[in-house]
Amino acid sequence: MNFADLEVFKSVVDEGGVIRAASKLHRVPSAVTTRIKQLEASMGVKLFHRDKQRLHLSPAGELLLGYAERLIQLSEEARDVVSGTAPRGAFKLGALESTTASRLPPILAGFHARYPDVRLELSTGTNDSLLGLLAERKLDAAFMAEPPGGQSFEHIPVFQERLTLISSADHRPITRPRDVEGLSLIAFPEGCAYRRVLLRWLGANSLARFRVLDLPSYHAIVACVTAGAGIALVPESVLDAMPQVKVRLNPIPKAQSQITTPLVWRRGEISTSVLALRTLLASLPKQRQAA
Repeated sequence: MNFADLEVFKSVVDEGGVIRAASKLHRVPSAVTTRIKQLEASMGVKLFHRDKQRLHLSPAGELLLGYAERLIQLSEEARDVVSGTAPRGAFKLGALESTTASRLPPILAGFHARYPDVRLELSTGTNDSLLGLLAERKLDAAFMAEPPGGQSFEHIPVFQERLTLISSADHRPITRPRDVEGLSLIAFPEGCAYRRVLLRWLGANSLARFRVLDLPSYHAIVACVTAGAGIALVPESVLDAMPQVKVRLNPIPKAQSQITTPLVWRRGEISTSVLALRTLLASLPKQRQAA
């Protein structure tokens, strides 16, 4: 198996057959067919099921396609990085909703102005959902609430966030978990790192003692807290973006309230767009990177 065979294989898949692939690659169909047969021989498996004039990927072909796409993408990234080519094409970026609302607008605007050939596709979600999308290669990089464990990812710290417990403005001060007994916890669904911080602060088996109201956005969470529906743990930067909101801020211990937002990407797969974003982040004024 060699790299040229993988490129031919992917072209046949993308174009839906040998003839179209041959036209795209500027080769005769017989040469493309020979390449595919050589690749199948080297792999020891059939990559396509042949049905008259149509080709259908076999299960082995489906597996190989994922690896071929990754290798071809890595080759293109390596060429762009080494040659200093400016980023271009799709850049799939993920971020927490809090980061998107309070931190990213000037960063995304700056990136868009510097790299007009990049089509930025932003997805928001919980910490765990973003990590899953990153692992599945549905994202190129993501701003998350905590660095992932293991050796599969790399990251750099970007923003310092301070979490605070909010309650309705007329609620008595909250200084310990006992002060919120009987109240509902308002949070993002399972997979939210800030939700896990809140549960750790409340103590073991806290879910058995509290009702949890799952909501999909900070605007909804803060609105419900304002109305007296319960308490929530949110980044202070989110509240800074909602100056009209009237809630009580109840600090929790620094060991739990201080959170670093990292930019995370897959180890060994940094694209020119991720590299450009890292460079842009490094140029930000220090006060913009700290809460």
